[in-house]
Amino acid sequence: MNLLLLEDGDFVAEGRALLRGRRLKHLHEVHRAESGDSLRVGRLGGRMGEGRILRLEANEAEIAVETLDQSPPAKLPLTLLLALPRPKMLKRVLQTVASMGVPRLVLLNSYRVEKSFWQTPFLTPEAIREQLILGLEQARDTVLPEVVIEKRFKPFVEDRLPALADGTLGLVGHPGAWPPCPRAVDGAVTLAIGPEGGWIPYEVDKLQEAGLAPVQLGERILRVETAVTALLARLF
Repeated sequence: MNLLLLEDGDFVAEGRALLRGRRLKHLHEVHRAESGDSLRVGRLGGRMGEGRILRLEANEAEIAVETLDQSPPAKLPLTLLLALPRPKMLKRVLQTVASMGVPRLVLLNSYRVEKSFWQTPFLTPEAIREQLILGLEQARDTVLPEVVIEKRFKPFVEDRLPALADGTLGLVGHPGAWPPCPRAVDGAVTLAIGPEGGWIPYEVDKLQEAGLAPVQLGERILRVETAVTALLARLF
């Protein structure tokens, strides 16, 4: 936790917040903090600054927020379409997406996405938000990405994706004899990343019809979480 992220419900007075639960445990066990220590703090959806621990007890910590005078880092000019990963990987991917500054994530169905994946409790709004916050804390950011869930591939790609990708560089990450993924692009990007087995040919065709061009990172087949990191690092 590189940023102590505070929410509206944490504040008990102007400039005073109380912590319990996971963040309190982190202060005790990881930071090994003490009363009087200074911390980097941020307000969810707002600015960042400095705080100080006024009181640190076993079940509660009181934080004085002394400044909130810094803007969070800029988001990437990106909409990321991601075929729903397996549940355990989904948690890591959500953290990665938040920490790398993706502003909008669309979790999309695909032929190779198992139906059982859509039943995972990790897809509840509360579970998604928890993982995104962990990513924000890691990267020192305060602004949650927007997450959209699309369970029907064809209606989304035909009816909504063309308008979403309009005016952007549309790309499909897909293994095969495609051009290499561009580097250090200038401008907005709409990027689609498939499941570990890749998109099926029908899906690639539909994504192309919506304005997205297939690109590849080489001959190796990457895990979804690795592909996300590698493609974003290369593009931006």
